[in-house]
Amino acid sequence: MEKYNKLLRNITEIIEKGLFASKDLKKELEDSLKFKMEKFIDKLNLVSREEFEVQKKVVEKLQKDLAKYKKNRKTTKAKKP
Repeated sequence: MEKYNKLLRNITEIIEKGLFASKDLKKELEDSLKFKMEKFIDKLNLVSREEFEVQKKVVEKLQKDLAKYKKNRKTTKAKKP
């Protein structure tokens, strides 16, 4: 009976250590994957939606200004004899 109890204690101890080790391993894997994912996303050089919308408006305004400039330039050239 004593050997049986000792065997059960040993098995229980091994299982407990395994569970703790698996939790640590899981945490370590999650951290590693998160780090790699952040590193990959950083390489993509992404911007937020807000930044994108601001840049889009700036580009649209510049395109309108350029179109006005070209139109004025053509009319100015046409007026010169």
